[in-house]
Amino acid sequence: MVGDGVANRARVRDAIVAAADAGARVIVLPELANVGYMFTDLAELRAVAETAHGQSVQEWVVLARDRDLLIVGGFAEAGTDGHVYNSAVIVDKTGCRAVYRKAHLWDGEKNDLFTAGSAAPPVVDTPWGRIGVVICYDLEFPEWIRTVALDGAELLCCPVNWPVYPRPSGERPTEIVKVQANANVNRMFIAVADRVGMERGQDWLGGSTIVDADGFPLTTISLAEEALFMADLDLAEARAKAISARNDVHGDRRPEMYTRVTTS
Repeated sequence: MVGDGVANRARVRDAIVAAADAGARVIVLPELANVGYMFTDLAELRAVAETAHGQSVQEWVVLARDRDLLIVGGFAEAGTDGHVYNSAVIVDKTGCRAVYRKAHLWDGEKNDLFTAGSAAPPVVDTPWGRIGVVICYDLEFPEWIRTVALDGAELLCCPVNWPVYPRPSGERPTEIVKVQANANVNRMFIAVADRVGMERGQDWLGGSTIVDADGFPLTTISLAEEALFMADLDLAEARAKAISARNDVHGDRRPEMYTRVTTS
């Protein structure tokens, strides 16, 4: 719910506890999980934005410490530079490991609300493997996801708020298809946490999914339903980039031929 920090924190806290009780060790929360999404103006957003040391993130740190978890969650960050960022944190029992600011802003986010981040997605070493984070629309840019993979991420965690768009009957949402493609071409696990329900006239897809390093979903595609999705992952599988006896999705790259891709 937009701006209702107390209620949002309580729902997130309950979800983290439920996932931990079910055996989850790495937990991913949606984009802007602490504040909602459909803000009318910057003043409304500023009123609820927090620093990376604010109440929401610190509560996640406490839960991570008490339950020995790693939590990746989206929040509205009040930057020390006066800007507001659509951000996500990676926290564990030691504290906040990394903060990432969404680099590719979507639609209304550009409407004098958020400032785009300018740093590469972080990848951190954890007891479970190397874990990275991007946010929602970032997934539309294969160059950005390749960057995370080349930095050694074995699991990419993605807080998202996917709006509902029309699609042909029987077709899987293209947002999920792109996640599968990114996982496959990088030989990397991807976990996505999406929102459900309606907020100020915007209907959310509810496309949460966990995809293996071959690009296949490990969880049921169950749209528009609030649910806990879990999978057992052996992140070591993502270290092997070979897809045949003579092919490797990283080793076969020819970056000297791709300069047009990274040139405006």
